[in-house]
Order: sequence, then structure tokens, then C-alpha cells
Amino acid sequence: MSRKLFEKTDALLAAERGTIYKSRDVEVAIALAYPNTYHVGMSNLGMHQIYAILNRREDTACERVFLPDEEDIEEYEKSGTRLYSLESKRPIREFDILAFSVSFEQDYLNILEMLRLSGIPADKKERTADDPLVILGGICSFFNPEPLADFFDVVIVGEGEEVSGEFVQVYKENREQGRLGLLRALSRIPGVYVPEFYDVVYNEDNTIKERILLEPSAPRQIVKRIAQDFNRLPAATAILTPNTEFSDMYLSEITRGCGRHCRFCMAGYIYLPPRNLSIDAAKQQAIKADEQCGKIGLVGAALSDYPDIGELCSAIEGGLSVSSLRADSVSKAMLDRLAASGHKTIAIAPEAGSERLRKVINKGVTKDDILRAADMVFGSGIPNLKLYFILGLPTETQEDVDEIIALALLVRDVQLKHARPAGRIGRITLSVNSFVPKPCTPFQWDPMEAVESLNKKQRGLEKAVRKIGNMNMIHDLPKWEYAQALLSRGDRRIGKLIRLAHAKQGEWKRAAKELGMDMDFYVTRQRAFNEALPWDFIDIGVRKDYLMNERERAVEGKFTPVCRVGSCKTCGVCT
Repeated sequence: MSRKLFEKTDALLAAERGTIYKSRDVEVAIALAYPNTYHVGMSNLGMHQIYAILNRREDTACERVFLPDEEDIEEYEKSGTRLYSLESKRPIREFDILAFSVSFEQDYLNILEMLRLSGIPADKKERTADDPLVILGGICSFFNPEPLADFFDVVIVGEGEEVSGEFVQVYKENREQGRLGLLRALSRIPGVYVPEFYDVVYNEDNTIKERILLEPSAPRQIVKRIAQDFNRLPAATAILTPNTEFSDMYLSEITRGCGRHCRFCMAGYIYLPPRNLSIDAAKQQAIKADEQCGKIGLVGAALSDYPDIGELCSAIEGGLSVSSLRADSVSKAMLDRLAASGHKTIAIAPEAGSERLRKVINKGVTKDDILRAADMVFGSGIPNLKLYFILGLPTETQEDVDEIIALALLVRDVQLKHARPAGRIGRITLSVNSFVPKPCTPFQWDPMEAVESLNKKQRGLEKAVRKIGNMNMIHDLPKWEYAQALLSRGDRRIGKLIRLAHAKQGEWKRAAKELGMDMDFYVTRQRAFNEALPWDFIDIGVRKDYLMNERERAVEGKFTPVCRVGSCKTCGVCT
């Protein structure tokens, strides 16, 4: 054991408020793993929520584990220490269940690294009865867990608030039935997917021919679990610590899902129907924030669409922070409240520079909406504005790309109007990332644009931005987003590539060449509407024919209105 590692862990724990310590003498010990560093993982609200829910059970102890940073990985290897949990410093191989909460495809290699450091075989077929049951949860389990099928015994598809309790109960009642008996029992829980109970047959052209059910008791379709009562278990910060992105801020999810139907946005579809915390419950969260730290961060896909946002902001006595806001629903009162809390930057997401392309993606905001929002931001005294854009959207032309700069210049004119009388000017930041066609969206059949083409567009934008004062541009690398597309759209054959890429320190091209695998088959290939997709076995509630129709409406630039939850049956979720 490494004293150096233990001392670092003790320092992290000492800075926390709200940590839950439970006896080892419980029926079920769960290691809740986030496949990134402590700083990143403790910024994830889903991690907090499941940690709190599981620890409310008297029969369960849930402890956290994160990916060590590079320096600590060297110390693990040098000292022979196995990866351990924070709370008890117990090796995670000694837990009954190792539950990964995975939010980003880029963390898939980190899953294998954590298993390696734990001494747990990555391939589930190589594990023994001494190893924990390894399960996958988090948003990456919602849409396409197939690339990870080799590594996980069980996948929980959907929101974990309700299914987690059922899962623990069934586990307790069937753990003595042997691995196969336990997996059979777990697979009968709605939303639980056991990958080894299915096989996939492929056509000569490498597309999927059929999925074969190997276990008669398992369901053919996995229906995504949804938290029916959003007010029952509000997602909020369980542990306050300065060692996160939000530094001792209490986070509260007041809205989940988005009914705007932006056609590129996977979260907008897999979290349907949109749900809001009641105003009374949201005010209770504000009171908790004031009591615990004096500042609250509101979390949600479309915060400014929250129907009682003005009333809630007025009720918040301490500091207030928000994520990005919609240009067509942001209010001056809200911005004034944010400015009073010391906010220096507001983010809005035009996504595309041209009106034409915003219609293609069903963004639902106009140039006038964006300029009006910018006017309110700068007029409230907030000096900096971040604008999110996407390159490579379906049907994009060079004219659409040029319109990004044209729109940014109009926003800068608005900024200057306010900056000159004030005698100071802030900064406009363009955050420009590449389009990744995601499962469960109307663009799931579309190809990703070639990396070389995206690089060229980025360079052109950067050159234009450098000529404009008080403006800068940030972006991810298209080659990273290519890997993201591969992992989000791949089938279970991608598991071999993930293992080899991990062994080769993330060199995807080299690993694919060694395996003779064509990554473009998954990333840059146009898929037919009648092709069987790797994720078709997951029922997210949205009908596939609805997504097809939305793809056709995109080409025509037709607008799809906002969800009318409960009274509309168009997409299928509310049926």
C-alpha cells in the first residue's frame, strides 16, 4: 500500500462536506466508479444523485472511485497498490458490485485503465466468482452500449433513480443462485440489459443481419427507464468540495430533457419527455443551497424555458449560476439577477451561423433573437459572451460557415454599443466543435464530415477571428470527435478495437490498422433508413419512423414545434 496515495486521498476527503461513511458490515457493497479524475467526476451531478440514493438504503454501502491522475497511476504501479475507494480505501475488487457511471465516449479507454489498476479482467469472460459484478450506467448506457458489451456483465438503460433500488433488491435475493441465475433474474428488471444473452449476426457488407436471443427469459427490446416522479428524488449536490469545476457550489437540476427537438441533440431525445421540478421543490433546493454554501448552480438542458424561472431567481438569496441559456427565452430580469451574483460570462448557442441551417436543425432561434439576447447580456453589465457553434452539420455549405463570422460581427456591434459608454469591453468567445451524428436522433443515419475538411473549415474561421478585436475561438480537434463518432455509432465488434487502443495508449488508427478494421465504416458512411442499427434494440420511447420523418423535414427546413407533454402523441414518448 502506498502511504503517498493514502495521504492524498485523506486530503481530498478532509475538504469534503457531506461524505457518507458506512460500516463494511452491510449486505451489498457497491463501488461507484466515474472513469475520469476526481475533479471531473465530482462535477457530475448524476454521480452525486446515485451515491445519495444508494446510501439511503440501510442494507447498502456505496463508495466512490475515480481514475487517478498520471502521477498517481505511476505511484499505483510502483507501489503495487490496487485501485481503491475513497471512503474506506478498500480495493474495489473486494466490492460486490462495481458500477460505472459513464457520461462521455472519450472515457471508454479510462474504464479499461481503471479495471487494469484494480486487477479485474477487462473481458467479462475472464472474470471469476472473486470479481465484482461490473455494471454500466450513465448516459452512455442509454443510447448504444454495444461497443462496451465485452466489458460489462450488466447495463442499466435509462435513469437510475427508480431502477437502482430494484436492482439492489433483486441482486440480494439471487446472488446465491450463481452468476447465470443472478443475470437471468436481473434481466427481468425493466431497463436491465445483459449483453451475453444476445448474439449479433452480420451481412457480408458488415451491416447487421439480425440479433439473436440466447436466453429465452430475456426481453428482445430493452425499454429505457424514466423517472416518473421528477419531484420525488431531485438531483442535487450530495458532497460539497472545492476540488471540482464548480468549487463548493450547490448544484440543482430543475429541469430534465428538452422539448425543442433540435435534430442534432441526442440528449434532447433520450431524456424525453421534458420534466420540470415544481416551483416549491425548486425553492426548497435554493434554501438548501443557502444553508450549505450560499450559492446555487441551476442545471438543465433549457434553463430559460423553465416556466417559473423568474419566480425562482427572485427566491434565491445567495449567489446564482447557470449553464447556457436559449436566446429566445432569456429574460432581462434573469440576466440582471445573474449580474448581481457576479456572473462575468453568459453562454448562448446559435449552433449555426445562417438562418437556413438553423432551420435544418430545428434550432428555433432567429438572428434577431440572438442579437436581442446579446443586447440584454451586455446591457445587464455582463461583459463576456460565449457563442456555441457546430461545424459539419448536414447540408452545410461554405456560405453557412462564413455566416458564423458574419453573425459574430453583428454580436460584436451590439457589444460595442454598450462598451463605449461604459469605457470597458469584454470578450466574445466562439466555441466551435464538429458535428457528431448521434444515435436516437434524426441525423443518426448521416455521415460525419471528413476530418481533413473539418480542419480546413476550422483554420478558415480561426484566421477570420484573429482579425477581429476582443474575440477568440476555442475548439476541440476533429480527430477527437471522429473517435467519439466511432464509439457512439459502433457495434459490439468495436470492443476489440477499444482493448487494443487502450494497450496502444489511445492510438486508434494504429490499432484499427492492426485489426484490419475500417473505422470509416462506422463514422463517415451514409446509412440507409432500412439498415439495422446497433442500438435499435433499445426503446427510448421515440418511434424510429418519427426520427425518419424529422430527417426529411430537416432537408425541407420545416419547423417542428415544442413538445406539448401529455397532449401530443407525435413522437411516441407520451403514449
